[in-house]
Amino acid sequence: MNFLQKFDNPKNIRLTMFKKAFDLVLERNLKTIVETGTSRGKIKFFFFKKYNWKDGMSTIMFANFAKFINGHLHSCDISQVNIDNAKKFTKNFSKNITFYVEDSVSFLKNFSKPIDLLYLDSFDGHDPLKASSHQLNEIKNALKNIHKRSLILLDDKGSKTNLSINFLLQNNFKIIYETDHQVLFEKK
Repeated sequence: MNFLQKFDNPKNIRLTMFKKAFDLVLERNLKTIVETGTSRGKIKFFFFKKYNWKDGMSTIMFANFAKFINGHLHSCDISQVNIDNAKKFTKNFSKNITFYVEDSVSFLKNFSKPIDLLYLDSFDGHDPLKASSHQLNEIKNALKNIHKRSLILLDDKGSKTNLSINFLLQNNFKIIYETDHQVLFEKK
């Protein structure tokens, strides 16, 4: 996974978790990644662009990884602007990505394929109660697509995960890896 080297930056505080999740995806031969909350990506400065490390860069990392494993990324965001930005910085991976402009709860309710890796990072965490409720509703709507080898990765621990961690623990899931910012689950 040499492509991860370009994301190895001290500001990329989520890289350790992504490496762990990617290793497990490879080990389990998983192919379908679903992400809610598309990365806004790069910031433009006059004549050049640079990565926006505060944004987490999940979409570009998932896109690289989906190509690497010959898999597919389904990325959903409620903002057309975010989707348009993500399409620009992932254009080299367009065969491995489908974008959706939709509320993530509705998207997951209607999504019909099995989900191998579910990454929940929609709804800004400025209001932890609303963000946590939203993430919990995402999980409830995605459970029908989760199988015994699936992984669920929750972002923004402490602001979005306040309800979903307990819900998953009470519904036959266990934490297999945790950082200050993210929590990774699998079925027991």
